[in-house]
Amino acid sequence: MRERVRALIAEHVDGSDPRALANSWAVPNVAFSHALGAAGLIGMTWPKEYGGHDRSPLERYVVLEELLAAGAPVGAHWISDRQTGALLLRYGHEEEKRRWVPGMAEGKIYACIGLSEPNAGSDLASVRTTARRDGDDWIIEGQKVWTTNAHHAHVMIALVRSEPGSERNAGLSQFLIPMDAPGVTIRPIIDLTGGHDFNEVFFESVRLPATALIGVEGDGWRQVTAELSLERSGPERYLSSTALLLQLIDYARTHPSDTLTALVARLAAETWTLRLMSASVANKIARGEDPALEATMVKDLGNTFEQAMPELVQAAVEVDPAGPEPLGLVLGHLLQLSPSFSLRGGTREILKGIIARGLGLR
Repeated sequence: MRERVRALIAEHVDGSDPRALANSWAVPNVAFSHALGAAGLIGMTWPKEYGGHDRSPLERYVVLEELLAAGAPVGAHWISDRQTGALLLRYGHEEEKRRWVPGMAEGKIYACIGLSEPNAGSDLASVRTTARRDGDDWIIEGQKVWTTNAHHAHVMIALVRSEPGSERNAGLSQFLIPMDAPGVTIRPIIDLTGGHDFNEVFFESVRLPATALIGVEGDGWRQVTAELSLERSGPERYLSSTALLLQLIDYARTHPSDTLTALVARLAAETWTLRLMSASVANKIARGEDPALEATMVKDLGNTFEQAMPELVQAAVEVDPAGPEPLGLVLGHLLQLSPSFSLRGGTREILKGIIARGLGLR
């Protein structure tokens, strides 16, 4: 499996801009997603009936690990493969599963996640986007923010308040919203590097059929917390800065010193430890167990690691982050980008609260 993935990467990823190899799971490349889909490397664990390949979660983990370690541009299909397809297969209406999931497995249908909202911070239970009934249809009103790759997505799964007057995590439901539906507006949010991953998404009287409701009305909180386990458990939660570690290793070969040797050893050891933790979560999924607590731990520790790496490298190496050297290019890119790593998928404070509850500490 690793050999197959590496051959595909060698064919499609030239690595001419080392900055593009960092945080690559947010970098879309439609042609590469098509190639992965044609090779059967998307939707690997899904049933063949819906375009999947009935492979094991551990085989899928191997593919993800190889893609991210190489800095492959997988952002177009990443969310569809990681969670949207699985959520639809578990809770979605049969008509919607037939409509969307096979295209996701082909690498041709892309998804985004509608969770965060303005003025809500990381308090997901305070969402104010609403869904109201109109005959057999639903009308969506509201706004989502920090929506990764919404401008490339064909569909969003959004958490909204479907019960008027409900509070906190009661009265919430999930809906499948086509991004080309009338009333959907997408506006870009440009980051410090000039990149366009994030977006604001507005819903103005967006009409959806009854089949757009995912699962049971009012059961959205339980469904979305299961979905977040998938979002938090993958190797992208510690491999976003791997391009910098690989550049550091190359640099240390030509600039040997005890300081660099010690730093490379430390970062390699932490990477290996996080890899074992993340793989154990994949193994738990393979056994049909709920990895919510362990996934949250990996996400928290992984984000701490990949955020700390640019500052550790900057302190140890005399290289210009704005200069032309590959190490400097990747370092400068991640110094600007890495502060956002601990926001996506839940802030560090939220994660520690989940871990504390899971351990019976509060």
